[in-house]
Amino acid sequence: MKLLRILHLSAPALALVAAFSGPAAPVGAQVELDQQQAFLGYVELLAARARGEGVREATISRMTAGLSYNPRVIALDRAQPGSTPGSPPAFAPYYRDHVDAARIAGGRASLVASAGIIPRIEAEYGAPAKIVTAIWGHETNYGRYKGDFDLARSLATLAYEGRRRELFADEFVALLKMADRGVPRERLYGSWAGAFGNPQFLPSVYLRLARDGDGDGDADIWNDQADTLASIANYFRDAGWRRGEPWGVRASIPATFDRLAMTPRLDAPSCPRVHVRHSVWKTVGEWRALGVVPQAAIGERTQAALFEPDGPGNGAFLLTGNYRVILHYNCSNYYALSVGLLADEIAR
Repeated sequence: MKLLRILHLSAPALALVAAFSGPAAPVGAQVELDQQQAFLGYVELLAARARGEGVREATISRMTAGLSYNPRVIALDRAQPGSTPGSPPAFAPYYRDHVDAARIAGGRASLVASAGIIPRIEAEYGAPAKIVTAIWGHETNYGRYKGDFDLARSLATLAYEGRRRELFADEFVALLKMADRGVPRERLYGSWAGAFGNPQFLPSVYLRLARDGDGDGDADIWNDQADTLASIANYFRDAGWRRGEPWGVRASIPATFDRLAMTPRLDAPSCPRVHVRHSVWKTVGEWRALGVVPQAAIGERTQAALFEPDGPGNGAFLLTGNYRVILHYNCSNYYALSVGLLADEIAR
């Protein structure tokens, strides 16, 4: 009973604890819990954790009232496409879908609309306006679609389902902390996977990196352009963006180029399937000596890796460390490459 008094757990929560941690009982002797009852029991566990991390009781009650298991979220999660090692899809169709005329025009319009704040944001955070704007365009088409899933319901459902329990339990508690800091409940809607607002931040990212870009005391990344751009720029600064260095440039490769000699011999610590497609790192000057010629301005001493997304003869890029910063946002070659190319088109 001491545990019950400390954690304030309900009967469904205690039943769930027993089911998760206790020895297996004979099938005939187990008490079957209705899925919603079991879900609510798990939500009580999450609430107890939030309570232990300082979230006020009134906030917990407001954010958990009426929550129900959402099977659609689980269906969407399980429908996510996998990747087949060694046979990636073509980049060209992805490029056409994500670096289209509408996104380019929208990005240019955004730059014009934010002309009064962009210089200050660039000076403070170091990330170029074109990159910050391209992220916004790629994520939500400049705020046109931000998602309409109730974040508390989605995150609790994903945590309960268990495939990535630790991640989504952390994000659910972070969401409650957002609400406890004053973010209105009516803003807390987004994608089925828990990302929200113009830049599609997760709750833990919002707590750490969201910024008030216009000084009104509210980091409103749902509706405010200045807050959106400042928050994305802060994300890039935190991830290590290097001022004055491009994300990468197109490059031409001689017909006699020895690609096998450029194969990396070290495994990347993160996103290995992404980085395995890149070459070894060399300075731009060293690449030039091998006949690889950049098609845009880039410093001769800049370290870069060679990437041919659609194979030899179908376009090549020299990628810098700032390309890897874009990968922090989404660990996908095609995502990062299309963001960089969209940024270049916006600024053209």
